[in-house]
Amino acid sequence: MNTNGGRNSKRLHSLELFTGAGGLAIATHHAGFRHRGLFEWNRNACQTLRENAAKNVLPGIKSWDIHEGDVRPVDFASYGEVDLIAGGPPCQPFSIGGKHRGMEDGRDMIPQFIRAVRETLPKAFIMENVKGLTRQSFLNYFKYTELQLKYPAVSRQPSESWMDHLARLEKVYTGKKQPEIRYKVLYRVLNSANFGVAQTRERIFLVGFRSDISAKWSFPDATHTLDRLLFDQWVTGDYWERHGLRQPAGPPKRFESRVRRLRDWLPTNEKPWRTIRDAIRDLPEPATGPCLDDPFNHRVQPGARAYKGHTGSPIDLPSKTLKAGDHGVPGGENMIAFPDESVRYLTVREAARVQSFPDQWHFDGAWTEIMRQLGNAVPVDLARVVASSVASKL
Repeated sequence: MNTNGGRNSKRLHSLELFTGAGGLAIATHHAGFRHRGLFEWNRNACQTLRENAAKNVLPGIKSWDIHEGDVRPVDFASYGEVDLIAGGPPCQPFSIGGKHRGMEDGRDMIPQFIRAVRETLPKAFIMENVKGLTRQSFLNYFKYTELQLKYPAVSRQPSESWMDHLARLEKVYTGKKQPEIRYKVLYRVLNSANFGVAQTRERIFLVGFRSDISAKWSFPDATHTLDRLLFDQWVTGDYWERHGLRQPAGPPKRFESRVRRLRDWLPTNEKPWRTIRDAIRDLPEPATGPCLDDPFNHRVQPGARAYKGHTGSPIDLPSKTLKAGDHGVPGGENMIAFPDESVRYLTVREAARVQSFPDQWHFDGAWTEIMRQLGNAVPVDLARVVASSVASKL
């Protein structure tokens, strides 16, 4: 099999699995990839993708080849050679907020991502998922996933348990003779706040390059830090001046000792973490009351309240990790907590800003369904940093 590609075009092509509302798809598009197919089972998420493609929200895209439904019957080989397979397999089996069934959970779609790599043999792949995949209880399965991605051609036999397959892959890994088709795989947990996203969302990325691709690659360096935010807030006061606000009396208790250490700190070129206030500062006041048409997705959802363990995200820090939950929005992580101790739910547009979606991106469905789409998404700007660095090597 010729794995070196047969196209003369410099355009990069990709397949996107488990696309959801499009966070990773937007990122890879901006990185230079053109999607030959996007695969998603959720009807509202597919409608979100179709509407935004039809409105030409992304330059050069008037339609996407969107496949609504289960990916298990899909013949990925029929799409020919592609440069990239990208996707975030459903993470509920491994999420700290989920039921922790992991590899015994029928929602585990990681095997389908691996199958897509096996059937297309792309030049590279990007798989992202929740940090919970690296938990001690899932560690064997995580190593199993990594080895399958390194050796996609060494597939599991019908009568073989996953532990037996893992043992066989380990023997391949430690053996002298390596398969012709293999991938160089790296993984790292990245905090989106460290890359300019107004949210402390940690995701694990597994990135692989086919062994015949000469790609001297490493994960991009972080660009933003909490120390620089605290320095700008409580040492120089630049943060409050930028927002036209009077500096509060002092930092929250949990940051007091850290701020004291920063008084003699000489900041470098790092940028401050972005806060919710930074992300939404230029938005108009959200609309209230019922409305049949809200094209900007910026309307207050009533009913927010704070209680123990359900306190919202302080507006002058990055948001907590937005969550989807079994029944829509679980509560505290999707609320803004204001200095006067009042709280309200993030509007859809504000949540989209926290996830770094473009303002032109409209979300289809009821409020709880839209917040589920956003809670399941990877932050666009975090994914774009990773995808752009991969594209630069292809």
